[in-house]
Amino acid sequence: MTSPHRPPELVVETREIEHIDDLLAYASPDEPLAWLRRGDGIVGIGHLGGYQRGPRSPAGTDPATPPSPAETWRRIAATADVDDPMRLPGTGLVAFGTLAFDEHSTATSRLMIPQAVVGRHRGRSWVTRIRRMHAEVPDPEVVPRAYGPYWSATLGPGTLNPAGYQAAVRQAVDAIRAGELEKVVLARDLVGTIPAGADLRRLVRALADDYPDTWTFAVDGLIGASPETLVTASRGVVTARVLAGTIPRGTDAHGDTEASTSLSHSTKDLDEHRYAVQSVLATLGPHVRHLRADPEPFTLKLPNLWHLATDVAGDLADSASALDLVAALHPTAAVAGTPTDAALDLIRRLEPFDRGRYAGPVGWVDGEGNGEWAIALRCAQIGSAEPPRNVAEYSATIPVVAHAGAGIVAQSNPEKELLETRVKFRPIVDALA
Repeated sequence: MTSPHRPPELVVETREIEHIDDLLAYASPDEPLAWLRRGDGIVGIGHLGGYQRGPRSPAGTDPATPPSPAETWRRIAATADVDDPMRLPGTGLVAFGTLAFDEHSTATSRLMIPQAVVGRHRGRSWVTRIRRMHAEVPDPEVVPRAYGPYWSATLGPGTLNPAGYQAAVRQAVDAIRAGELEKVVLARDLVGTIPAGADLRRLVRALADDYPDTWTFAVDGLIGASPETLVTASRGVVTARVLAGTIPRGTDAHGDTEASTSLSHSTKDLDEHRYAVQSVLATLGPHVRHLRADPEPFTLKLPNLWHLATDVAGDLADSASALDLVAALHPTAAVAGTPTDAALDLIRRLEPFDRGRYAGPVGWVDGEGNGEWAIALRCAQIGSAEPPRNVAEYSATIPVVAHAGAGIVAQSNPEKELLETRVKFRPIVDALA
Protein backbone atom coordinates (compact mmCIF):
# COMPACT_ATOMS: atom_id res chain seq x y z
CA MET A 1 0.00 0.00 0.00
CA THR A 2 1.16 3.54 -0.70
CA SER A 3 1.63 6.29 1.84
CA PRO A 4 -1.55 8.42 2.27
CA HIS A 5 0.59 11.48 1.45
CA ARG A 6 2.13 10.07 -1.71
CA PRO A 7 0.26 9.30 -4.94
CA PRO A 8 0.77 5.79 -6.28
CA GLU A 9 3.14 5.18 -9.18
CA LEU A 10 2.02 1.60 -9.82
CA VAL A 11 -1.53 0.30 -9.90
CA VAL A 12 -1.90 -3.43 -9.30
CA GLU A 13 -5.10 -5.45 -9.59
CA THR A 14 -5.47 -9.21 -9.01
CA ARG A 15 -8.61 -11.06 -10.00
CA GLU A 16 -9.53 -14.72 -9.73
CA ILE A 17 -10.31 -16.48 -13.01
CA GLU A 18 -11.38 -19.92 -14.15
CA HIS A 19 -8.93 -22.78 -13.70
CA ILE A 20 -5.86 -22.73 -15.96
CA ASP A 21 -4.39 -26.07 -16.99
CA ASP A 22 -1.14 -24.90 -18.57
CA LEU A 23 0.41 -21.73 -17.15
CA LEU A 24 3.41 -21.93 -19.45
CA ALA A 25 1.22 -21.49 -22.54
CA TYR A 26 0.75 -17.83 -21.52
CA ALA A 27 4.50 -17.09 -21.48
CA SER A 28 6.46 -15.45 -24.29
CA PRO A 29 7.96 -18.06 -26.64
CA ASP A 30 11.29 -16.22 -27.03
CA GLU A 31 11.60 -14.58 -23.60
CA PRO A 32 9.59 -16.71 -21.14
CA LEU A 33 9.22 -15.46 -17.58
CA ALA A 34 8.13 -18.34 -15.37
CA TRP A 35 8.38 -19.95 -11.92
CA LEU A 36 6.74 -23.38 -11.71
CA ARG A 37 6.53 -26.39 -9.43
CA ARG A 38 4.15 -29.36 -9.75
CA GLY A 39 2.04 -27.35 -12.21
CA ASP A 40 1.51 -24.40 -9.86
CA GLY A 41 3.36 -21.11 -10.01
CA ILE A 42 3.40 -17.81 -11.87
CA VAL A 43 4.11 -16.67 -15.42
CA GLY A 44 4.93 -13.09 -16.36
CA ILE A 45 3.84 -11.26 -19.51
CA GLY A 46 5.50 -8.08 -20.74
CA HIS A 47 8.07 -5.98 -18.88
CA LEU A 48 7.32 -2.83 -16.90
CA GLY A 49 10.70 -2.17 -15.28
CA GLY A 50 12.31 -3.06 -11.97
CA TYR A 51 15.94 -3.26 -10.84
CA GLN A 52 19.09 -3.72 -12.87
CA ARG A 53 22.71 -3.73 -11.85
CA GLY A 54 25.67 -4.60 -14.04
CA PRO A 55 29.19 -5.55 -13.04
CA ARG A 56 30.71 -3.86 -10.03
CA SER A 57 32.90 -0.89 -10.83
CA PRO A 58 36.59 -1.01 -9.86
CA ALA A 59 37.31 0.02 -6.29
CA GLY A 60 37.19 3.75 -5.72
CA THR A 61 35.33 4.64 -8.93
CA ASP A 62 31.78 4.55 -7.55
CA PRO A 63 30.67 7.95 -6.18
CA ALA A 64 28.18 6.15 -3.92
CA THR A 65 27.17 2.62 -3.12
CA PRO A 66 24.24 1.74 -5.38
CA PRO A 67 21.05 0.57 -3.67
CA SER A 68 20.64 -3.14 -3.15
CA PRO A 69 17.85 -5.15 -4.80
CA ALA A 70 16.04 -5.26 -1.43
CA GLU A 71 16.25 -1.47 -0.96
CA THR A 72 15.15 -0.78 -4.51
CA TRP A 73 12.24 -3.17 -4.21
CA ARG A 74 11.03 -1.58 -0.97
CA ARG A 75 10.94 1.80 -2.69
CA ILE A 76 9.04 0.40 -5.66
CA ALA A 77 6.55 -1.48 -3.48
CA ALA A 78 5.93 1.64 -1.36
CA THR A 79 4.60 3.42 -4.46
CA ALA A 80 2.13 0.70 -5.45
CA ASP A 81 -1.63 0.78 -4.97
CA VAL A 82 -2.47 -2.93 -4.71
CA ASP A 83 -5.93 -4.43 -4.97
CA ASP A 84 -5.47 -8.12 -4.12
CA PRO A 85 -8.45 -9.86 -2.55
CA MET A 86 -6.89 -13.32 -2.99
CA ARG A 87 -3.64 -12.85 -1.03
CA LEU A 88 -2.06 -16.07 -2.21
CA PRO A 89 1.62 -16.74 -2.92
CA GLY A 90 2.33 -14.91 -6.18
CA THR A 91 -0.68 -12.58 -6.22
CA GLY A 92 -0.47 -8.78 -6.02
CA LEU A 93 2.67 -6.89 -6.98
CA VAL A 94 5.38 -9.34 -8.10
CA ALA A 95 8.85 -9.18 -9.59
CA PHE A 96 10.89 -12.05 -10.99
CA GLY A 97 14.60 -11.97 -10.24
CA THR A 98 17.92 -13.44 -11.26
CA LEU A 99 21.11 -12.29 -9.55
CA ALA A 100 24.74 -12.81 -10.48
CA PHE A 101 26.75 -15.36 -8.48
CA ASP A 102 29.73 -13.04 -7.96
CA GLU A 103 29.61 -9.28 -7.45
CA HIS A 104 32.54 -9.04 -9.89
CA SER A 105 30.62 -10.86 -12.62
CA THR A 106 29.92 -9.20 -15.97
CA ALA A 107 26.38 -10.62 -15.81
CA THR A 108 23.55 -8.27 -14.94
CA SER A 109 21.40 -8.82 -11.85
CA ARG A 110 17.74 -8.03 -12.49
CA LEU A 111 14.33 -7.75 -10.87
CA MET A 112 11.71 -7.74 -13.62
CA ILE A 113 8.20 -6.42 -13.03
CA PRO A 114 5.84 -7.85 -15.65
CA GLN A 115 2.79 -6.03 -17.00
CA ALA A 116 0.65 -9.05 -16.20
CA VAL A 117 0.99 -12.23 -14.17
CA VAL A 118 -0.95 -15.44 -14.64
CA GLY A 119 -0.84 -17.73 -11.63
CA ARG A 120 -2.16 -20.89 -10.04
CA HIS A 121 -1.98 -22.11 -6.45
CA ARG A 122 -3.75 -25.15 -5.02
CA GLY A 123 -6.57 -25.18 -7.53
CA ARG A 124 -7.15 -21.41 -7.74
CA SER A 125 -6.08 -19.33 -10.75
CA TRP A 126 -5.72 -15.59 -11.24
CA VAL A 127 -4.54 -12.75 -13.42
CA THR A 128 -2.71 -9.72 -12.03
CA ARG A 129 -2.35 -6.58 -14.11
CA ILE A 130 0.32 -4.01 -13.27
CA ARG A 131 0.53 -0.56 -14.83
CA ARG A 132 2.08 2.81 -14.21
CA MET A 133 -0.40 5.42 -13.02
CA HIS A 134 0.28 8.00 -15.73
CA ALA A 135 1.77 5.94 -18.54
CA GLU A 136 -0.36 5.22 -21.56
CA VAL A 137 0.87 1.71 -22.36
CA PRO A 138 -1.57 -0.84 -23.77
CA ASP A 139 -2.24 -3.87 -21.60
CA PRO A 140 -0.64 -7.01 -22.97
CA GLU A 141 -2.85 -9.80 -24.22
CA VAL A 142 -3.34 -12.49 -21.57
CA VAL A 143 -4.05 -15.45 -23.82
CA PRO A 144 -2.44 -18.86 -24.31
CA ARG A 145 -0.14 -19.16 -27.31
CA ALA A 146 0.39 -22.28 -29.39
CA TYR A 147 3.78 -23.89 -28.85
CA GLY A 148 6.32 -23.66 -31.66
CA PRO A 149 7.97 -26.68 -33.25
CA TYR A 150 10.30 -28.93 -31.31
CA TRP A 151 14.01 -28.16 -31.57
CA SER A 152 17.22 -29.58 -30.18
CA ALA A 153 20.73 -28.53 -29.24
CA THR A 154 23.95 -30.27 -28.27
CA LEU A 155 26.39 -29.00 -25.66
CA GLY A 156 30.12 -29.64 -25.82
CA PRO A 157 33.22 -28.88 -23.71
CA GLY A 158 33.63 -25.27 -22.73
CA THR A 159 36.57 -23.33 -21.34
CA LEU A 160 37.31 -25.94 -18.67
CA ASN A 161 37.39 -29.40 -20.27
CA PRO A 162 37.30 -32.66 -18.26
CA ALA A 163 41.09 -32.90 -17.96
CA GLY A 164 41.32 -29.27 -16.92
CA TYR A 165 38.58 -29.77 -14.35
CA GLN A 166 40.38 -32.69 -12.72
CA ALA A 167 43.55 -30.61 -12.57
CA ALA A 168 41.60 -27.79 -10.89
CA VAL A 169 40.19 -30.26 -8.35
CA ARG A 170 43.71 -31.41 -7.49
CA GLN A 171 44.79 -27.81 -6.95
CA ALA A 172 41.76 -27.23 -4.74
CA VAL A 173 42.53 -30.31 -2.63
CA ASP A 174 46.12 -29.08 -2.21
CA ALA A 175 44.82 -25.69 -1.02
CA ILE A 176 42.46 -27.35 1.46
CA ARG A 177 45.16 -29.63 2.83
CA ALA A 178 47.44 -26.60 3.16
CA GLY A 179 44.84 -25.02 5.46
CA GLU A 180 43.68 -22.21 3.14
CA LEU A 181 40.04 -23.30 3.47
CA GLU A 182 37.83 -26.28 4.35
CA LYS A 183 35.65 -26.65 1.25
CA VAL A 184 35.28 -25.12 -2.20
CA VAL A 185 32.71 -25.73 -4.94
CA LEU A 186 34.31 -25.91 -8.37
CA ALA A 187 32.29 -25.76 -11.58
CA ARG A 188 32.99 -26.49 -15.23
CA ASP A 189 31.16 -25.32 -18.33
CA LEU A 190 29.52 -26.69 -21.48
CA VAL A 191 28.70 -24.53 -24.50
CA GLY A 192 26.54 -24.83 -27.59
CA THR A 193 23.94 -23.06 -29.70
CA ILE A 194 20.20 -23.28 -30.33
CA PRO A 195 18.29 -22.23 -33.45
CA ALA A 196 17.29 -18.57 -33.59
CA GLY A 197 13.54 -18.23 -33.07
CA ALA A 198 13.30 -21.42 -31.01
CA ASP A 199 10.29 -21.56 -28.68
CA LEU A 200 12.12 -21.58 -25.34
CA ARG A 201 8.99 -22.79 -23.57
CA ARG A 202 9.82 -26.22 -25.02
CA LEU A 203 12.92 -26.30 -22.83
CA VAL A 204 11.00 -25.10 -19.77
CA ARG A 205 8.30 -27.71 -20.40
CA ALA A 206 10.82 -30.55 -20.74
CA LEU A 207 12.42 -29.64 -17.40
CA ALA A 208 9.08 -29.19 -15.62
CA ASP A 209 7.78 -32.54 -16.87
CA ASP A 210 10.94 -34.52 -16.04
CA TYR A 211 11.65 -32.82 -12.69
CA PRO A 212 8.26 -31.81 -11.26
CA ASP A 213 9.51 -31.53 -7.66
CA THR A 214 12.14 -28.91 -8.51
CA TRP A 215 11.73 -25.18 -9.03
CA THR A 216 11.52 -24.79 -12.80
CA PHE A 217 12.40 -21.24 -13.80
CA ALA A 218 12.87 -18.98 -16.80
CA VAL A 219 14.08 -15.45 -16.04
CA ASP A 220 15.94 -13.23 -18.49
CA GLY A 221 17.18 -16.17 -20.54
CA LEU A 222 18.28 -18.25 -17.55
CA ILE A 223 16.32 -21.51 -17.74
CA GLY A 224 16.63 -24.44 -15.36
CA ALA A 225 15.17 -26.78 -12.76
CA SER A 226 16.71 -26.31 -9.32
CA PRO A 227 16.21 -28.80 -6.48
CA GLU A 228 17.65 -26.40 -3.90
CA THR A 229 15.57 -23.75 -2.13
CA LEU A 230 17.75 -20.85 -1.05
CA VAL A 231 14.98 -19.31 1.07
CA THR A 232 11.21 -18.95 1.15
CA ALA A 233 9.50 -16.20 3.16
CA SER A 234 5.73 -16.46 3.54
CA ARG A 235 3.69 -14.46 6.04
CA GLY A 236 6.44 -14.48 8.65
CA VAL A 237 7.58 -18.09 8.17
CA VAL A 238 11.06 -18.69 6.75
CA THR A 239 12.15 -22.01 5.24
CA ALA A 240 15.19 -23.27 3.35
CA ARG A 241 16.43 -26.59 2.00
CA VAL A 242 20.15 -27.29 2.05
CA LEU A 243 21.56 -29.76 -0.48
CA ALA A 244 25.19 -30.87 -0.40
CA GLY A 245 26.51 -34.38 -1.00
CA THR A 246 25.57 -36.24 -4.16
CA ILE A 247 25.66 -39.71 -5.69
CA PRO A 248 24.18 -41.06 -8.97
CA ARG A 249 21.06 -43.21 -8.80
CA GLY A 250 21.53 -46.99 -9.08
CA THR A 251 20.70 -48.84 -12.28
CA ASP A 252 18.18 -51.12 -10.49
CA ALA A 253 16.29 -51.22 -7.18
CA HIS A 254 19.12 -53.00 -5.34
CA GLY A 255 21.78 -50.66 -6.72
CA ASP A 256 19.64 -47.65 -5.94
CA THR A 257 19.30 -48.68 -2.29
CA GLU A 258 23.04 -49.26 -2.09
CA ALA A 259 23.70 -45.81 -3.56
CA SER A 260 21.42 -44.10 -1.04
CA THR A 261 22.97 -46.02 1.87
CA SER A 262 26.49 -45.26 0.66
CA LEU A 263 25.72 -41.54 0.47
CA SER A 264 24.16 -41.40 3.93
CA HIS A 265 27.33 -42.96 5.42
CA SER A 266 29.93 -41.14 3.34
CA THR A 267 32.28 -39.18 5.59
CA LYS A 268 33.29 -36.95 2.68
CA ASP A 269 29.68 -36.09 1.77
CA LEU A 270 28.56 -35.70 5.39
CA ASP A 271 31.42 -33.25 6.00
CA GLU A 272 30.50 -31.30 2.87
CA HIS A 273 26.86 -31.21 3.96
CA ARG A 274 27.68 -30.11 7.49
CA TYR A 275 29.58 -27.05 6.22
CA ALA A 276 26.58 -26.06 4.09
CA VAL A 277 24.04 -26.43 6.91
CA GLN A 278 26.19 -24.53 9.41
CA SER A 279 26.53 -21.70 6.89
CA VAL A 280 22.75 -21.35 6.50
CA LEU A 281 22.01 -21.60 10.23
CA ALA A 282 24.64 -19.00 11.12
CA THR A 283 23.35 -16.57 8.50
CA LEU A 284 19.64 -16.92 9.27
CA GLY A 285 20.17 -16.80 13.04
CA PRO A 286 20.08 -12.98 13.39
CA HIS A 287 16.84 -12.74 11.36
CA VAL A 288 14.90 -15.82 12.50
CA ARG A 289 13.70 -17.04 15.89
CA HIS A 290 12.86 -20.64 16.78
CA LEU A 291 15.29 -21.70 14.03
CA ARG A 292 15.28 -25.46 13.67
CA ALA A 293 16.93 -28.07 11.51
CA ASP A 294 17.01 -31.86 11.72
CA PRO A 295 20.15 -33.15 13.44
CA GLU A 296 20.91 -35.53 10.57
CA PRO A 297 20.34 -35.05 6.82
CA PHE A 298 17.92 -37.19 4.83
CA THR A 299 18.50 -38.60 1.35
CA LEU A 300 16.51 -36.76 -1.31
CA LYS A 301 15.68 -38.80 -4.42
CA LEU A 302 15.64 -37.09 -7.81
CA PRO A 303 15.23 -38.80 -11.18
CA ASN A 304 18.99 -39.03 -11.79
CA LEU A 305 20.69 -38.74 -8.39
CA TRP A 306 20.51 -38.76 -4.59
CA HIS A 307 21.28 -35.69 -2.49
CA LEU A 308 21.90 -35.27 1.22
CA ALA A 309 19.29 -32.74 2.30
CA THR A 310 18.36 -30.80 5.43
CA ASP A 311 15.25 -28.64 5.83
CA VAL A 312 15.56 -25.49 7.92
CA ALA A 313 12.61 -23.48 9.28
CA GLY A 314 11.82 -20.67 11.69
CA ASP A 315 9.81 -17.51 12.31
CA LEU A 316 10.93 -14.14 10.98
CA ALA A 317 12.20 -12.06 13.90
CA ASP A 318 12.64 -8.72 12.13
CA SER A 319 11.41 -6.81 9.09
CA ALA A 320 13.71 -8.56 6.63
CA SER A 321 12.18 -9.30 3.24
CA ALA A 322 12.88 -12.35 1.11
CA LEU A 323 15.45 -10.25 -0.77
CA ASP A 324 17.19 -9.25 2.47
CA LEU A 325 17.46 -12.94 3.39
CA VAL A 326 18.73 -13.76 -0.09
CA ALA A 327 21.45 -11.13 0.28
CA ALA A 328 22.42 -12.48 3.69
CA LEU A 329 22.53 -16.13 2.58
CA HIS A 330 24.21 -15.89 -0.79
CA PRO A 331 26.61 -17.43 -1.51
CA THR A 332 26.05 -20.45 0.72
CA ALA A 333 28.70 -23.06 1.42
CA ALA A 334 26.73 -25.40 -0.84
CA VAL A 335 27.69 -23.37 -3.95
CA ALA A 336 30.83 -21.50 -2.86
CA GLY A 337 32.57 -23.15 0.09
CA THR A 338 33.89 -22.50 3.59
CA PRO A 339 35.10 -19.93 4.61
CA THR A 340 33.20 -17.95 2.00
CA ASP A 341 35.83 -15.32 1.15
CA ALA A 342 38.61 -17.87 0.78
CA ALA A 343 36.36 -20.10 -1.33
CA LEU A 344 35.37 -17.23 -3.65
CA ASP A 345 39.02 -16.26 -4.06
CA LEU A 346 39.95 -19.83 -5.03
CA ILE A 347 37.00 -20.09 -7.44
CA ARG A 348 38.18 -16.93 -9.20
CA ARG A 349 41.68 -18.41 -9.48
CA LEU A 350 40.73 -21.89 -10.68
CA GLU A 351 37.62 -21.33 -12.84
CA PRO A 352 38.68 -19.77 -16.18
CA PHE A 353 35.23 -18.32 -16.86
CA ASP A 354 32.57 -16.07 -15.40
CA ARG A 355 29.76 -18.07 -13.77
CA GLY A 356 27.24 -15.37 -14.61
CA ARG A 357 23.96 -16.19 -12.85
CA TYR A 358 24.79 -19.90 -12.42
CA ALA A 359 24.62 -20.77 -8.69
CA GLY A 360 23.18 -17.32 -7.98
CA PRO A 361 19.73 -16.58 -6.55
CA VAL A 362 16.68 -16.91 -8.84
CA GLY A 363 13.04 -16.50 -7.84
CA TRP A 364 10.34 -13.94 -7.14
CA VAL A 365 9.32 -11.40 -4.50
CA ASP A 366 5.99 -9.71 -3.78
CA GLY A 367 5.13 -6.26 -2.52
CA GLU A 368 5.05 -7.37 1.12
CA GLY A 369 8.50 -8.97 0.96
CA ASN A 370 7.31 -12.57 0.67
CA GLY A 371 8.92 -14.71 -1.98
CA GLU A 372 10.45 -17.96 -3.13
CA TRP A 373 14.11 -18.12 -4.12
CA ALA A 374 16.17 -21.06 -5.32
CA ILE A 375 19.82 -21.47 -6.23
CA ALA A 376 20.20 -21.42 -10.01
CA LEU A 377 21.38 -24.97 -10.64
CA ARG A 378 20.72 -27.51 -13.45
CA CYS A 379 20.34 -24.53 -15.77
CA ALA A 380 21.57 -22.86 -18.93
CA GLN A 381 21.91 -19.24 -19.96
CA ILE A 382 20.26 -18.73 -23.34
CA GLY A 383 21.89 -15.77 -25.04
CA SER A 384 24.14 -13.36 -23.20
CA ALA A 385 23.69 -12.37 -19.57
CA GLU A 386 25.78 -9.26 -20.20
CA PRO A 387 24.16 -5.86 -20.89
CA PRO A 388 22.67 -5.16 -23.32
CA ARG A 389 20.86 -8.43 -23.95
CA ASN A 390 19.19 -8.48 -27.34
CA VAL A 391 18.19 -11.80 -28.88
CA ALA A 392 17.79 -10.06 -32.25
CA GLU A 393 21.57 -9.67 -32.54
CA TYR A 394 21.89 -13.37 -33.26
CA SER A 395 21.14 -14.36 -36.86
CA ALA A 396 20.96 -18.13 -37.26
CA THR A 397 21.81 -19.40 -33.79
CA ILE A 398 21.80 -18.26 -30.17
CA PRO A 399 24.66 -19.19 -27.80
CA VAL A 400 24.01 -21.40 -24.78
CA VAL A 401 26.24 -21.99 -21.77
CA ALA A 402 25.63 -24.37 -18.86
CA HIS A 403 27.58 -25.05 -15.68
CA ALA A 404 27.73 -27.79 -13.08
CA GLY A 405 29.89 -28.07 -9.98
CA ALA A 406 30.94 -30.33 -7.15
CA GLY A 407 31.93 -29.68 -3.55
CA ILE A 408 35.62 -30.26 -2.99
CA VAL A 409 36.95 -31.23 0.45
CA ALA A 410 40.22 -32.79 1.62
CA GLN A 411 39.08 -36.32 0.73
CA SER A 412 37.90 -35.47 -2.79
CA ASN A 413 38.89 -37.65 -5.75
CA PRO A 414 39.16 -35.76 -9.08
CA GLU A 415 37.62 -38.56 -11.16
CA LYS A 416 34.62 -38.90 -8.83
CA GLU A 417 34.08 -35.13 -8.77
CA LEU A 418 34.12 -35.07 -12.58
CA LEU A 419 31.52 -37.86 -12.61
CA GLU A 420 29.36 -35.83 -10.21
CA THR A 421 29.36 -32.86 -12.59
CA ARG A 422 28.34 -35.17 -15.45
CA VAL A 423 25.36 -36.38 -13.43
CA LYS A 424 24.40 -32.79 -12.57
CA PHE A 425 24.60 -31.74 -16.22
CA ARG A 426 22.12 -34.43 -17.24
CA PRO A 427 18.83 -32.55 -16.63
CA ILE A 428 19.72 -29.56 -18.81
CA VAL A 429 21.65 -31.58 -21.42
CA ASP A 430 18.78 -34.08 -21.82
CA ALA A 431 16.18 -31.30 -21.98
CA LEU A 432 18.13 -29.45 -24.67
CA ALA A 433 18.56 -32.65 -26.67
